[in-house]
Amino acid sequence: MAAGAATARDQIRIVGSSTVFPFSTAVAEQFGKTTDFATPVVESTGSGGGMKLFCAGVGTEHPDITNASRRMKQSEFELCAENGVTEVVESIVGYDGIVVANAKGGPSFAVTREQLVIALAEQGPKPALWSDVDPSLPAIKIEVLGPPPSSGTRDAFEELVMHEGCEGAGIECDGISIREDGAYVDAGENDNLIVSKLEANPNALGVFGFSFLDQNSDKLKGADVDGTEPTFENIAEGEYPVSRSLYYYIKVAHVGVVPGIEEFASEFASEAAAGEEGYLVDKGLIPLPAEAFETNADAIANLTPMTGNEWN
Repeated sequence: MAAGAATARDQIRIVGSSTVFPFSTAVAEQFGKTTDFATPVVESTGSGGGMKLFCAGVGTEHPDITNASRRMKQSEFELCAENGVTEVVESIVGYDGIVVANAKGGPSFAVTREQLVIALAEQGPKPALWSDVDPSLPAIKIEVLGPPPSSGTRDAFEELVMHEGCEGAGIECDGISIREDGAYVDAGENDNLIVSKLEANPNALGVFGFSFLDQNSDKLKGADVDGTEPTFENIAEGEYPVSRSLYYYIKVAHVGVVPGIEEFASEFASEAAAGEEGYLVDKGLIPLPAEAFETNADAIANLTPMTGNEWN
C-alpha cells in the first residue's frame, strides 16, 4: 500500500447488515466518546452488499469492517482472496432471533414453520388468506413485509424457516423459494421502515431481527413460532427455533493503516459492550455463553485470521 494511503482516512469505515447496524453504531458512538479516535462511520448496506464492498480490495477506498447477520459464505471468502483481501478476522457478536411480528392493534398470531412455508413458498399452493393455510389462523390477506435477497436476515429466514419447514409442509425442498406474487413484499434493508409500515397496516406481518421487536415493543408484538414466544430468554436458551449468530469481519491489511481498528474491535468484544451486563444487551443483543465469549475475545485480541476451513 502506498505511503500516502496511510493518511487518506482517519475514520474506520464499517458496512453491512441492517440487523448488526444498531449494535455496531452503539459501539462506534461509545468508542468515539471514550477514546481519542474518530467515531467510526457505519453504513447499513445489508450483509450481502457489505460483503461485496468489503471483499472488493485492499486500500482506504474500501471498508475496513463488514457486519453480517449470517456467516461469511465460502464464495465470499474466495472473492476476498481473489481481490487481495487475504487475511480476514471473524468475530461473533452474539445471537439474535428472527421474528414474525405485527402491530399491537392487529390480530395475534401463533404459527408453525410449516404454516409459514405453505403461506410463502413459490412452490406451494399460494393461499390468499392466512385462514386458507390453517383455519386456526386469522381470515385476513397474507401480506408479509421482509428483507430483500441481499440481506443476511433473508438468508437466515430461508434457511431456518423455508428449508427446515418444507418437509413438514409437504412441499419439495429442492429449490424452494419465496413467492413473488405480492404476498411477500421486499421492504428493503431499513428495518425501521418496516416498523412504520406495520403500524400503518395492522394486518400485515413483518420479518426482522429480535432487537427491532425489543426496541419497538410499545408498537409491535411477536408471533409465537412452533409454540415458542420470541423472548430474550427463549433465544438465549436455544428454545426459540428461528435464531442465528451475528458476525463482523475485520480486514487485517487495514490494521495500522486506518487508526483505531484493533481498539474498536476490542471494545466490541468487551464485557462492557457484549457481555451479559453489556450496553448492547439493552439494545436487544443476546450475549454469547462464557466459553464462546472468551474464544471470540481471544480471536480479536490476537487478530487470528480465518483459515478457509470454517465450512468443512
